[in-house]
Amino acid sequence: MTETIPQPRTEAAADHTEESAPESAKPGLLVLAPLRLEANAVRRGLTNPASRVLHTGMGATRARKSAGKSKPLTFGAMVVMGTAAGLSPDLSPGDLVVASEVTDGETTVALPGADLLAAELRRAGLTARAGRLITVQKLVKSAERLRLAADGYLAADMETAALLDAADGRPVAVIRAVSDAGFGPGMVGGGIAALRSLRKAAPVAEKWAAACRERTVLLAGPRSFCAGVERAIEIVERALEMRGAPVYVRKQIVHNTRVVSDLEERGAVFVDELDEVPDGATVVFSAHGVSPAVRDDASGRGLSVIDATCPLVSKVHAEARRFAREGYTVALIGHAGHEEVEGTLGEAPSSTVLVQTASDVAALNVEDPSKIAYLMQTTLAIDEAADVAGALRDKFPQMRAPGSDDICYATTNRQAAVRAVATEADLVLVAGSANSSNSVRLVERSERAGTPAHLIDGATDIDLSWLPGASVVGLTAGASAPPAVVSEIIAALSGLGTVTVTERVTTTESVQFGLPREVRPR
Repeated sequence: MTETIPQPRTEAAADHTEESAPESAKPGLLVLAPLRLEANAVRRGLTNPASRVLHTGMGATRARKSAGKSKPLTFGAMVVMGTAAGLSPDLSPGDLVVASEVTDGETTVALPGADLLAAELRRAGLTARAGRLITVQKLVKSAERLRLAADGYLAADMETAALLDAADGRPVAVIRAVSDAGFGPGMVGGGIAALRSLRKAAPVAEKWAAACRERTVLLAGPRSFCAGVERAIEIVERALEMRGAPVYVRKQIVHNTRVVSDLEERGAVFVDELDEVPDGATVVFSAHGVSPAVRDDASGRGLSVIDATCPLVSKVHAEARRFAREGYTVALIGHAGHEEVEGTLGEAPSSTVLVQTASDVAALNVEDPSKIAYLMQTTLAIDEAADVAGALRDKFPQMRAPGSDDICYATTNRQAAVRAVATEADLVLVAGSANSSNSVRLVERSERAGTPAHLIDGATDIDLSWLPGASVVGLTAGASAPPAVVSEIIAALSGLGTVTVTERVTTTESVQFGLPREVRPR
C-alpha cells in the first residue's frame, strides 16, 4: 500500500524576497505565514538555519499567487502557520489548532498526521488540538461563527486552502493559533497570545519536518487481538446486550485503555474489587482470571458471575491445583503483581512460590527437592521464561514441567513475528498499553534483536524525535490491542510522507474459544 498525502494552504506572496537563499541550500522546512507579524513570530522561534519563513500576504488572492511562487522552491516539508478565528467555544486565545482537514467549501484536503503533530505540541507545553479548519473569503462575524462551529469546524482563516497547493505532493501541516473568539476588547491581547504560541510552536514544526520522509512500514503478522481477548470482549458486549447496563467487570477485561474506554461508553463499569459491585449485580471476571477466594466472595454475595478467564489461563490454574494435590511445590514463573499471577497463586497458596528471575531460583529452598514442578505466566517473553526454567532444572533435576507450554500461542507467535520485522527495521513501534505484559515483551524482544522499540497506546504517543533516520519502521500490536490502532498509526505516518506497507507473516492463527453458557445465543 502506498499513499501520498498532499497539503494545502492559502495566502499570497507579499515579499518572497525576504528569504531568497539559493534553492540547493534550502532542503528543509518551509513555513508560509500570511501576515508579517506572524512570519516574524515564527522566525524568532526557529532554530535550524535550513528552515525559512515566507510572508505570503493576507487573503485568498495573495495566497494563490504565493502558492504558485512557492511551489518550485526546494524544500522537504511545508507548514502553514498563522493566526485564526477560534470557532469552538472551548478554545482560548493562544490555543493552537492543527488542521486534520482543510476546506474552502468546494475542495477538501485531509491531513492525516494532525493528531501526531498536536500531541507533539502538547508535549512542548502548548495547548493544541487537531480538528477541521475552514478557509473563508472574509472575516467571520458572530452568527457565522456559530454556524461554522455547529458544522464541526474548530477555526477559520482566509488563506490556508490556497496555500496548501504550494506543497505539491510534499508533506504539509497547518498550525493556526487562535487570536480571538469574536470581536471585542480582548482582540489585542488575544493576538499577542497567538503570536507567542506561534513562536513557541516553531521548533516543534522543525521537529515535525525532520521526521518527514518516505517510509516503508513492515507489519508483523500475526498481531493484535488473540482468541482469548476476542472472547473476553465479546462476553462483555453480549452481557450488555442481554442484561443491559450496567455490567460490572472486575479489573480491566483486557489490558488495553482503548478497549476499556470503548466498553465504558457502552455501559460497562470497571472495578478493582468486588466490594464496589452492588449485591445481586452482574459481574464479569477478566481474561486474566481470579483466585478461588474471589469466586467464593462473589458467590457469597449473590453476584451473577460471567467468567471471561482465557481458557489458556484456566489451564494453568488447573495444573496448579493438580500439582498441589499430588504434593508438589509449584514454582510459578511470572511477574509479581500481575493479575494472572495473583489468580494462579491463589489456586494453591500454601504450595506455590513465585520466581521471577534466576536469582530467585538460587535463593529458593523447598522441603522435598524431588517434589517440585514449575508453571508459567502465559504472557512471558520466551527467552526470559526459558532462562528461569533452565535455572530451576539445574537446581532441581527431578523437577516436573507442565503437560504443555504455558506461554500461550499468541504470545509466542507475536514474539516470533516482531523479531522477523525487527531484523529489517530501523525502529519498531508496538501498539499496546503500558500494563499489557505481552505488549511490553514485544518491545523487549525487538530490543534484544538490536532494534530500538517503543510501546504506544496510539499514534499520538509517537515522539517525532524517534523518526528522523527511520526509513523502515516495524509495526506490531500486542494481543490486547485493537486492529484499528494499527491502521491509525499507519495513517499518521503517512502524514509525514509516502508510506509503503509490507506484511511479514510468520504464521497464521485459527484458534477460537467458545463462549460461556451465560452469554451464548439462545
